[in-house]
Amino acid sequence: MPRTPNTRLRHLMEEADWSPAQLAAAVKVVAAEHGQQLACDRSTVSRWLSGTTPRPPVPAFLLEALARRLGKPITAYDAGLTSAPARTAMSDLSWEADPLRKLAILTSTDTGPSRRLHLAAGVFTLTALAVPEAADLARPKAATRHGPSSSTGRNGRVGRAEVDHMQTMARLFAQAAEDHGAGHVQPVLNYYLSHSVTGWVHAPATDTIHRQLLTQASQLTTLLGLMGADCGADALAQHCYRTAAHLAADADDMTAFAIALRALSAHAHELGHHTPAVHHVAERAADATRHAPAAVRAYTHTHLAVTRAHHDRYAALNTLTIAERLHDKTHATPGPFTTYSTGALHYQRAQILTTLGDHREAVQALTASLRHRTPDERRATTLTRARLAETLLAQGHLDAATVHWQAFLDTYPLLHSARATRHLDTMRQLLRPHSRHHTAAHLLTQATDLHP
Repeated sequence: MPRTPNTRLRHLMEEADWSPAQLAAAVKVVAAEHGQQLACDRSTVSRWLSGTTPRPPVPAFLLEALARRLGKPITAYDAGLTSAPARTAMSDLSWEADPLRKLAILTSTDTGPSRRLHLAAGVFTLTALAVPEAADLARPKAATRHGPSSSTGRNGRVGRAEVDHMQTMARLFAQAAEDHGAGHVQPVLNYYLSHSVTGWVHAPATDTIHRQLLTQASQLTTLLGLMGADCGADALAQHCYRTAAHLAADADDMTAFAIALRALSAHAHELGHHTPAVHHVAERAADATRHAPAAVRAYTHTHLAVTRAHHDRYAALNTLTIAERLHDKTHATPGPFTTYSTGALHYQRAQILTTLGDHREAVQALTASLRHRTPDERRATTLTRARLAETLLAQGHLDAATVHWQAFLDTYPLLHSARATRHLDTMRQLLRPHSRHHTAAHLLTQATDLHP
C-alpha cells in the first residue's frame, strides 16, 4: 500500500528553515548526547517525509531536535508521527497538571510499563527550561488538598512531627547517596515519596503545616532529581526538578523554588548545554533568593557565575566574588538544603576558571576543593579527584594526574553512580595514548577490571 506523505513534518521543517540534511544532522546531535550514533542522513529524512515512521528511540530525538530549533515543545502528532492527538505521560507532567499528581506519576510503582519506560528512558529536552513564574504556578490552597488522605496522627491529621520526619529523611537520603552514590538510594527515596509523603501532603492540616509539608515534598523531589541525574536518568531528573519547582510555588516558598531552578539549570549545564536558556534559569534561581539564607544565596550565585563564564568574563568573576562573600556569612545547620560546603564552592570556582581558560588557577581551585572535602563527602571527593586528574593531564602533568586517578579508582567500587562511570570512561580515553607509561598502563588495567 502506498504511504501517505508526512505533510506535518514537512511544514515543521519549513518553519525551521531546515533542509533534510540539516534536520538529519540535528537529530544525530541529539542522539549522540544520549549515547547513540545514528545512521541518519538526508535520504533517511526523505523516507520520513514520504510517510515512513522511524523506530524508537529515533522519534524522541527527532522531536527534541525540532523543539530546540523552533523554541517550543513538539509532539508526535505535531510531527506527523501519529494519526491523532493522544494523552501521554508527557501531558500528565505539563505545567498545567497538578504537581501532586505529577509526583505520584513519577514515584508510583503501579505506573504502567510503557509510561514507566518513557519516564526512565525519555529524552532530556531544552524546552523543559521554560519555567512559568512562581506566582503563575501557585494554586489556591484548597486545590492542593484533594486526593487520598493519610491515617497518620489524631483523626487523620498531620502536624509538625511529619514535617520533622521529612527533614530527617532528607538528611539521611542525601548522606546515603553521598556515601554510596544514588543507584541504591534512589529507589528507597522513591518509595518514601510515593507511600508516605504524598499521603501526608493530602491529609488535613493547618495552613502553616500544609505549606511546610509542600516545601519538604519539594526538597525531597529535588533530591530525587539529583539522584536521577547521578544515575544517568536525565529526562526523569528534569521532570523531578520541574515538579519540585511547582510544589515550592504552591508552598509560596521562594527558597525551595530557587533550589529547584538551580538544580534544573545546573543539570543542563553539566550535560554540556550553555545556551541563554540555561543561563536565564540560573538568573531566575539567584533572583528568587533575595530573602533566602546566605548559604542558599551563595549556592545559586556560584552556579550563576558558572553559566555567565560562557558569555561574559567580567560578569562571571563579579558574581563569583558575590557568592564568596555570601559564603563567608554562612552560619547554617547541617542539611542538604541548608549548607553549602567550602569544597563545593572551590569546585565550582574551578569550573568557572576552566571555562575562562585559567587552567593553572583551576588546578589550584580543585586542589583547595579536595583539601576542604570532609569524610562525609565521599562521592564529591571522588568526582573532584577525577576532574583534577583530567585538568592536570590537559596541562601535560601525567604523573600528577595518575596520583589522583589512582585515588579515584580506589573509591570508585564503593559508588553506584553514572557520573563516576562517565569519569572512568573519560580516564580510559585520556590514558590510552599513554599506555606505555607504567602507571598509566596499571590504571587502564584496573579500569578494565572495574568496568569492561
